[in-house]
Amino acid sequence: MIKTERYIYNINIAMDAVFANKFRSLLTALGIIFGVGAVIAMLAIGNGARQEILDQMKLVGVNNIIIRPLFAEDDAHEELLEGRFSPGLSLLDAHSIQQLIPQIEKISPEIEVNTFGFNNGIRKTIRVAGIGSSYFDLFGIEFSQGTAFTNEQSEYGAPVCIISNQVRASFFGNSDPIGKQLKMGNNWLTVIGVVEDRTTGGESTERLGISEFGNIVYIPVRTALLRFIDRSAITATDIQQQRGRRGRRSSNGEEDESQKPKSYHQLDRIVVQVENSEMLTPTADLIQRMILRRHNGVEDFEVIVPELLLEQEQRAKDIFNIVLGAIAAISLLVGGIGIMNIMLASVMERTREIGIRLAVGAKKTDVIFQFLSESVFISITGGIVGVFMGIALSKIIMELTDILTIVSLSSVILSFMVSAGIGIIFGYMPARKAAKKDPVTSLRYE
Repeated sequence: MIKTERYIYNINIAMDAVFANKFRSLLTALGIIFGVGAVIAMLAIGNGARQEILDQMKLVGVNNIIIRPLFAEDDAHEELLEGRFSPGLSLLDAHSIQQLIPQIEKISPEIEVNTFGFNNGIRKTIRVAGIGSSYFDLFGIEFSQGTAFTNEQSEYGAPVCIISNQVRASFFGNSDPIGKQLKMGNNWLTVIGVVEDRTTGGESTERLGISEFGNIVYIPVRTALLRFIDRSAITATDIQQQRGRRGRRSSNGEEDESQKPKSYHQLDRIVVQVENSEMLTPTADLIQRMILRRHNGVEDFEVIVPELLLEQEQRAKDIFNIVLGAIAAISLLVGGIGIMNIMLASVMERTREIGIRLAVGAKKTDVIFQFLSESVFISITGGIVGVFMGIALSKIIMELTDILTIVSLSSVILSFMVSAGIGIIFGYMPARKAAKKDPVTSLRYE
């Protein structure tokens, strides 16, 4: 009980000293405030970046490989002149991959067409996606109404469709769309399902070969080929003729868009899912060689492994976050040095006070505890203010830059503990120096 009262008395003396010099205490705490705030903000940016990567992983699917067509005008036509003609990315490529590579678990060939949708006097631009039957499983897309395409509908190109919630709201309002007709271009399609909304990462997911999930109508890939567009009908002669017309200008002097070469690829992408993540890279290499051989050596496609790209991106972001965290940690270190300097100056200023305390019976441990309490109080107070500053700074960064920031409880606790630790570590030397002072010499100090 006596020891407890002694500690409380020492703490009261320390608090009196802190509040007697409010401005100096505030300046001492500034380094901790900005350091803790910076650490929390940097960790929030790191957590946000990590969450974005996880969200993108969900969007691109697990163990997926994406094959996309390339169409560089000059290269494609030069190779054509050399007698090397590629049929382009086609449904036959997808079938060959599925039949010849044993590691393939699911595959979905895809075609995209922009057209107009009509219903109840409403006309809007809609993106139609012809997909394989495994598409929804590949990307983990859930249904809010209805079901996926049956094998029979996919095989025979039935005039059916699955719509997004955005399309349902645009054309059907609050009514049930299942079983109703929706006109897309010149084709009437029967709605058999509605998928739940999903958000994407914009440009980052486009880079990975994943398109938006919002304003879209899904149809079987064979339905797209039979009823909308089949670009494989473009022949080598067509491309040669277009090359001959390329560069012509319209009457206003601008290049005629209608004369530009069109894509000869039947498909816009093929998504392949591998059974084992360890087989991603070798399977991607095998797909690369297989399609290159099928395209007569014309490399008019690219094979993307989104998981590997995202892992590389995550590593780059981790390095960046480590650098930012190190900079923020340095500011905390500077704040700690500031506490030590101010406390050392305080010891010099209060030499007579220390001598009086020692002369009237205070122990050296009492003096150490008093000055240590001052430094810890300043650092903890600065840490609390810094926590609120870091949270506010994270919100401001997210609002102004559209960078996702996530403040975690662990980062707050870590920053708070570090601030308390700094008070103890950098406050101990001045406290120990104060306790070592000779009472007689201190009392003579003016």
